[in-house]
Amino acid sequence: MASTVTPPGLERVIDPDGTNRIEVSGTWLLRAILPHAATLRPQLADYARDSNAQWDLRAIQQLDAAGALFLWRMWGRRLPSMMLRPEYEGVFTDLASKQFPVPPEVPRDPLKLLVSLGQALLSFGENLYAITLLAGNLLLDSLYLVRHPSNIPWREISANIHRTGSQALAITALVGFLVGVVLSYLSAIQLKNYGADVFIINILGLGIVRELGPILAAILVAGRSGSSMTAQLGVMRVTRELDALAAMGISHTQRLVLPKIVALAITLPLLVLWSDIAALIGGMLSADVQLGIGYRQFLHGLPAAVPIANLWLGAGKGAVFGILTALIACHYGLQIKPNTESLGASTTDSVVTSITIVIIVDAIFAVVFSNVGF
Repeated sequence: MASTVTPPGLERVIDPDGTNRIEVSGTWLLRAILPHAATLRPQLADYARDSNAQWDLRAIQQLDAAGALFLWRMWGRRLPSMMLRPEYEGVFTDLASKQFPVPPEVPRDPLKLLVSLGQALLSFGENLYAITLLAGNLLLDSLYLVRHPSNIPWREISANIHRTGSQALAITALVGFLVGVVLSYLSAIQLKNYGADVFIINILGLGIVRELGPILAAILVAGRSGSSMTAQLGVMRVTRELDALAAMGISHTQRLVLPKIVALAITLPLLVLWSDIAALIGGMLSADVQLGIGYRQFLHGLPAAVPIANLWLGAGKGAVFGILTALIACHYGLQIKPNTESLGASTTDSVVTSITIVIIVDAIFAVVFSNVGF
């Protein structure tokens, strides 16, 4: 039968002659200490403050180096007055004779923030240079394909259209519908207070068609398709497939990057329109429930509330967002080093950068076209 392990124990004992004695008993092995460490630490620290106390370790059943080190640290890295069994004397003698240097404190660099800012600017400049170089290569490849139409990678373009477009219809429709419901519900609460229920059509129409639809579709595509493009090119870098293409004289920008950019330039405007429809349907249903505005009234008032220029503006935004998202995704995919850590980091950077650029470009569109579509 396996022997029962007695848990480590501590007890303060006052002898008849008035001696204050700390009796340490039980098993002081690492596996026995760990379950009781939270209780033992404050108790040991309290007893260790009494410099006149004598430590009695004769009742210890088992002791290993970890248990001795635990006691020695709680004693403040010094040996108190104690009574000890002979077989354990060597363990504490070794601890007392060893030097445990305290790691030096790292000085605080007052220029750390400035250095980090400089590194961020250098990284931004390097990425901007690499993206510009990639865009230039794509322009040269586009001019070559214009002169040689038979070399246009139709199959790659078609496959990317399917992956980035038709496979994204469900998620964009669902999110668009829910955003339309939420926007309509929150707007209806405020419009009721002012008796301006009919203006829900203007708010939903302009807000969704002009801003929310393009932004929503672009963010979803950046997170879904952009990350997929970066990961695909990154895996090809890790498995040396890009090197194999270069060895065969095949331009990876022409066969891999250009089809992705063309595909997103085509599919994202269509996804924007698809998201607009789903969001307007959700808003229309919520307006009917909250404000009693029927479907016919909503659809009849929508063309007057939203000039057609807003629809073209939203589709144009989608095309620009698609090109930028694909370009950034491919750039980070081609920058991946042949290791898995770089693959994960570049995929994350691709999504974050794409979403940031989309928001910045949308703000530029809002300023430039502030007088269009009203």
